[in-house]
Amino acid sequence: MNIFVGSLPFSVEEADLRGYFEEYGTVESVKIISDKFTGRSKGFGFVEMANDAEAQKAIDELNGGSIEGRKIVVNKSEPKPEGERRSFDRNSGGRGGYSNNRDNNRGRY
Repeated sequence: MNIFVGSLPFSVEEADLRGYFEEYGTVESVKIISDKFTGRSKGFGFVEMANDAEAQKAIDELNGGSIEGRKIVVNKSEPKPEGERRSFDRNSGGRGGYSNNRDNNRGRY
């Protein structure tokens, strides 16, 4: 089961996070998401556990707990539906009401 862990202190490293979850069972992987420009943690990550029952127990017991004085959020990670990803198409028209067609306003006055 893939588990989302949010509101992590920026100082927490993957080895630390693995340690919290290993108390509940076998951890297959841990990934803390970091900013691609600064390398600094974004304050959330994912933990993959093989056994769903162990994963659920970890979720139940760690959700709402605290790490380094910060209350964390732990829940089952659901894959994002394909249709909900944001598009960065500059020609989509969603630019505050401005049109890419510069000729629209010519001859108006």
